[in-house]
Amino acid sequence: MKALEFAVFLACCALPAAAQDLMRGVEMPAHRALMAASKDAELTPFETDGCSGGLSANWRLVAETFPGFSQLYEAHPPWEYCCVTHDRAYHDAGGAAQAEDSFDARLAADNDLRACVKAHGETHAEAYAARYDMTPDQIRSVHGITSEAMYMAVRFGGGPCSGLPWRWGFGYPGCSVFAAPARE
Repeated sequence: MKALEFAVFLACCALPAAAQDLMRGVEMPAHRALMAASKDAELTPFETDGCSGGLSANWRLVAETFPGFSQLYEAHPPWEYCCVTHDRAYHDAGGAAQAEDSFDARLAADNDLRACVKAHGETHAEAYAARYDMTPDQIRSVHGITSEAMYMAVRFGGGPCSGLPWRWGFGYPGCSVFAAPARE
């Protein structure tokens, strides 16, 4: 039984690397399609919705509907600046010109978003703890959970060529992994 437990432990340790390799393999056709579509394409002017997926929009709706919410929690997510920085990277596919670089830039942008939200909680832990009648560790924990949820959301829903408005490379024309390859 000890050998089986050890094998499971080793498999779990290798899982993040294996998962990353799997994601790279699954996502690369879309990065190649994006790079082909963005070649010689004009980048649209940058726009942002704050935190995508309805996070900022719904936060604002609740803040407008319930003034007490806005007074306590502000009119927008306090880490929204992290999302805007993330949107800038997503807009032009991180400036990548090659599919491999595009994949790496997206992963870096998503990791940066996670780190930014978590750092926001760390930086504001004392002030938010007093404001929300929580402990600084609770504030850090909430930001940590939020940062992980946001990371998973952008990794799952932000891939290139998805047709979604918050996709990787949204400043370029749409692309499809199902488009016929160009003939030379």
